[in-house]
Amino acid sequence: MSLHEEHAQVLVVGGGLGGVAAALAAARHGAAVILTEEFEWLGGQLTSQAVPPDEHPWIEDFGCTASYRQLRDGIRDYYRRAYPLTTAAAAKRDLNPGAGWVSKLCAEPRAGLAVIEEMLAPYRSGEKIRVLQPLRPVAAEAADGVVRAVTFADIRSGERTVVTADYVVDATETGELLPLTGTDYVTGFEAAADTGEPSGPPEAQPENIQAVSICFAVDHLEGDHTIDRPEQYDYWRSVAPEFWGGPLISWTAPHPRTLERVERAFEPNPADDALAVFADQSLNPGDTNLWTFRRIAARDQFEPGTYASDITLVNWPSIDYFDAPVIDVPDDVAAARLQDAKQLSLSMLYWMQTEAPRPDGGTGWPGLRLRPDVMGTVDGLAMAPYHREGRRIRALETIREQDVSLAVRGEAGARRYADSVGVGMYRIDLHPSTGGNTYIDVGAEPFEIPLGALIPRETTNLLAGCKNIGTTHITNGCYRLHPVEWNIGEVAGVLAAECLKDGTTPHQVHAAPALVERLQDHLLADGVELEWPDGVRGY
Repeated sequence: MSLHEEHAQVLVVGGGLGGVAAALAAARHGAAVILTEEFEWLGGQLTSQAVPPDEHPWIEDFGCTASYRQLRDGIRDYYRRAYPLTTAAAAKRDLNPGAGWVSKLCAEPRAGLAVIEEMLAPYRSGEKIRVLQPLRPVAAEAADGVVRAVTFADIRSGERTVVTADYVVDATETGELLPLTGTDYVTGFEAAADTGEPSGPPEAQPENIQAVSICFAVDHLEGDHTIDRPEQYDYWRSVAPEFWGGPLISWTAPHPRTLERVERAFEPNPADDALAVFADQSLNPGDTNLWTFRRIAARDQFEPGTYASDITLVNWPSIDYFDAPVIDVPDDVAAARLQDAKQLSLSMLYWMQTEAPRPDGGTGWPGLRLRPDVMGTVDGLAMAPYHREGRRIRALETIREQDVSLAVRGEAGARRYADSVGVGMYRIDLHPSTGGNTYIDVGAEPFEIPLGALIPRETTNLLAGCKNIGTTHITNGCYRLHPVEWNIGEVAGVLAAECLKDGTTPHQVHAAPALVERLQDHLLADGVELEWPDGVRGY
C-alpha cells in the first residue's frame, strides 16, 4: 500500500460548511491550506447531507458573516444565470427557488455545491488551498498537547496519506479528530449537576445522542415509481415509540414544542402560490404540509416545461433514526446502524408510495419518484448522513442553556462575551435521541459565539471548526445550524492563520485581551458581526 506525505500550514479536516469557511478564511489571511473531505461533495449540511439552511428571521439583513452572505447571494445568482426562471421569480431580491417554508433559501444541493466550488476556485488554482478527496482520518500523531500529523485513508483505494501541519482545524461532522488526537471531549447529555441547565438530566448520559437522518429527494409524476420493498420494512412499520404516541412511519408525530401528537398534511404539487411563500419560523414553523416544508424546486417559478414536478426534500420526523448511537462505537457497528437508518428512510418512502392515506380517501402515491441525480448518488439517498450532534471539545468556554434561554435570560438577552467572534440565532431544537428522549424545544435569545468555545483546554494547535465547539448537548441544539457553523469555521481559519503570522497559540490569544481585540479587528474587517443590533429579541 502506497503512502503519500503532505504538509500544510493549516490542515482543515472535514469539508462541510465549517471546513470550507475555515479553508477560505485561512487562505485569505495568507496561510497555505490543505482541506480534506470524505465525501464527493464539499458543503456538508447544505450539499452532501442535502439539508436546506436553517436560519433566523433576519438573515436577509444581518446576523451572519459577509462570506456566508456571499454564499447565499451566490446561490441566487447561480439560479438567475443558469436556470430559466420566470420573470417574476428572477426579479425577486429574496428569491427562494424551492419556495420551501423551512428557509428563505431552499435550493437543490448542486446549486450550493456550484457556488462553494466557485468560491474556492481562485485559491485552488493558485495552490493556496489544496483539496484532497475522498479521504477519511484514521490515525493521528500527537504529543504534549500538539498534533503533529494526521493519517488519512482514501475511501476508494485504501491508500494512506499523512499530512503534517502547524495548525489543525477539526471540521468533521462528528469530531472525528478528537479521539484520534487525544483531545478531551464529551458526547451526549451532561448532568444538570455539572452544568446547572434546567433541561439537563440528573446524571450524565454520554450515549444519549440526537437522531441521525438519511435524507432524500422526491418528485411526483404519472406512472408507478414504487421502489422494491425494503428489507427492514416490516420492522420499521411496527416501530411505535411510547413518546411518539403511535407508529413512527406515519403522517403524525409529536409537536416539538407542545409534544402533542399532530397530523401533518401531504399533497404533491399543490396549487400554492410559490412567490407568496414567506419563510419565517418565528411566525410559522411551516411543517404542517410536508410537501412544501422543505421543497427545493418549485416548478411554478421556472419557465413551463423546466420541471415536470416540484422536488421536495424529505427530512421529516419519521426518518429520524434514534435506535442507537453511531458515535464512539466500532466502525462495523456504526456502518450497520447507518444502514438501518437508510432502511428507515426507504421504508418511509415505500409506505408513502403504497400505504399512506391520501386526502381523497385512497392510499399511496406510486407516482412519488426518488431523485438520485439530485442527491448525486446511485441509491437516491443523500450522500452523507445528517448528524445533528457529534463529539464536542471540552473547551475553555462552555455555552450552557442558561446563557441563551429566553425563559432564563428574560429582558437581559443572551450572555455577552468579551471575546465574541460571531453571532447566531435559532431555538434550542433537540430531536429525539438514542436514550429514548422526546423533543426538547426551548426558546432562545440571539446569541454570541465566544472564542473560548473553539479552543480545547489542553490541545494547543487544534481548533474546533463546526458544531464540535464547547456547547452542551442542549445548546448544541441552537449552535449547530448552517450560518453558525460557517461562522465558527471562518473564525477558526482566521485564528490559525494569524497565530502563524504572530508566532502565538490560540490559548495565548484567548488569555490576552489585547490579542483578542486584534483578532476581533481582523474579523470585523472580514465582515464578521460580533454582536446583535439593539432590540433584536428571541423566540
